[in-house]
Amino acid sequence: MRASFIIKGDICYSENLENLTTRENSYLVCVEGYSCGVFDEIPDEYKDLEVYDYSDKLIIPGLIDLHVHAPQYHFRGLGMDLELLDWLNTYTFPHEAKYIDTEYAKKTYEKFVGDLVSSATTRAVVFATLHVPSTIILMGMLENSGLVSYVGKVNMDRNSIPELQEVGARESIENTIKWLDETKVKYKNTYPIITPRFTPSCTDELMESLGKITKEEKLPVQSHLSENQSEIEWVKELCPGTKCYGESYDRFGLFGEYSKTIMAHCVWSDEYERKLLKDRGVYIAHCPDSNMNLSSGIAPIRKYLEEGQRVGLGSDVAGGAYLSIFRQMTDAIQVSKLFWRLIDENSNPLKVEEVFYLGTLGGGEFFGKVGSFERGYELDVVVIDDSEYRTEDLNLRQRLERTIYLSQHKDIKHKFVRGNKIF
Repeated sequence: MRASFIIKGDICYSENLENLTTRENSYLVCVEGYSCGVFDEIPDEYKDLEVYDYSDKLIIPGLIDLHVHAPQYHFRGLGMDLELLDWLNTYTFPHEAKYIDTEYAKKTYEKFVGDLVSSATTRAVVFATLHVPSTIILMGMLENSGLVSYVGKVNMDRNSIPELQEVGARESIENTIKWLDETKVKYKNTYPIITPRFTPSCTDELMESLGKITKEEKLPVQSHLSENQSEIEWVKELCPGTKCYGESYDRFGLFGEYSKTIMAHCVWSDEYERKLLKDRGVYIAHCPDSNMNLSSGIAPIRKYLEEGQRVGLGSDVAGGAYLSIFRQMTDAIQVSKLFWRLIDENSNPLKVEEVFYLGTLGGGEFFGKVGSFERGYELDVVVIDDSEYRTEDLNLRQRLERTIYLSQHKDIKHKFVRGNKIF
């Protein structure tokens, strides 16, 4: 049963992309895991609820990571002088092959999940590897953590190293069905998501079969899109007749046609692909740290927002070196300034209010009514002690901005997910 309680503190949350609500010394009411709103005084109907008094501390919605690779956490911060395809072959594929060993998986996933719990993230969309037993281990750990997550067993039957490649589409699909049979109704907070690694790793036969599973099982999809120019040219060679990278997924029903879909990066999406993204309602996971590290480029997020695209943030560990979605917020602001200065002076840099929205409500919408404290939203809360870097002259909006730039894991004092207190 989900809990009911009241949180007192200095509350910040997004109503939409433009509007940030800040309420000092106010009360956030939770009834059975859902927000009933924020009040200056406790309404009479809630007088009997327990009050958690976090006066002078920041109260914000939990942060959302729309794109992270759990098996890569072990080698984050390595190979950052390489571009995407070289980095995959040098670091990613050899390392992910190790997850055939379940003992290795237990050890490394324990570190990943532990650090994710101690961060401000409350929900994540996660890549595992192609190994069914190790993926189930990860899902079990995430379930026990109390966080909410989607986890994908990766599909890849071509263009990898022999140690990390399924033997044809049939084996890949058999493994996927086995994984789904073991997990799709096993957990309360951890859900499967169909995960073709990216088009170069998946044959047409495999993509077609994954599309059928997606349609029949009504499962969401995650993958990568238009991250790197060399990757895009490769997709053109592999998929002649497609007008854009996105069509390599769309022609098999893996691009939002049957279920919610996340595509990470979209750095180089042209006008045709952007229209397809918008028409299909695909979520874009903006991963600025990774895009800088792997020399991919700068995603035109201002343009995406003006077009009404669905956009959230992703850490993309280990392309990104940090799990922190606060770090992705600051990086998103900084790269948008470079885009404005160097590429398009009509593309205004992102604001604090906008990146906070992307990291909460923007990404949260993938999970439903998540990422805000407005009435009816599932209640995910992070309580932050900003006393170490707070000064008396700051208003609440400024305290939030400074927290985005300066806070560390140690400043996070409490977390609630779906109304349940994690710590």
